[in-house]
Amino acid sequence: MKPSPLEIYKLLPKTNCKKCGLPNCMAFAVRLLSGQAKIEDCPDLVEREEFRENYEKLKELLGERPAAEVSLPRIDNEEACNGCGICVVVCPANARADPEVGSGKGASRKEGLIFVVVNGKVKIMDISKCRRQEDLTTCRVCEEFCPNNVIKIG
Repeated sequence: MKPSPLEIYKLLPKTNCKKCGLPNCMAFAVRLLSGQAKIEDCPDLVEREEFRENYEKLKELLGERPAAEVSLPRIDNEEACNGCGICVVVCPANARADPEVGSGKGASRKEGLIFVVVNGKVKIMDISKCRRQEDLTTCRVCEEFCPNNVIKIG
C-alpha cells in the first residue's frame, strides 16, 4: 500500500531548514511520495546520526526509485486545434495571471499566461507558470477540457 505524505513527513527531521530547496518538510514529503525528490535530497537525513533510523525506514517505505520528471502540458496536434479557447479559460494559472481570462472575456494581455489563442490555434506562452511545475499539483484541467485532445500531459 502506498504511504501517505503524513507517514513520510513523520519520518523526516521536521526542521523546515529548506536545505532540500523546498519551503518545508511537508512539501518535501509530497515530492518524495511523487518521485520528484530523492531521500538523499535532505542533507539532515543523510548526514545526522539522530536521523539514521528514519533514513533507513524511509528507504524501506519508498524503495529505491529514481526521481521523476515533472510532466507539463504540451501541444500534441496543433492542426486539430479549432481555437475554441477552452484551455485558456479553464487554466487556473491563466485566471490567476489575468482575472478576465477566467471570466471568459479573453486575455487582456499575454504576459504570464500559459495558454493563448493566436491566429486560431492554441499556443503555449509561458509554461513556467503551470501549477504542475510550481507546487506539484496534479492539475490536468487543460488536458481534460480540450475537446479535440490537442493538449497532452505526460
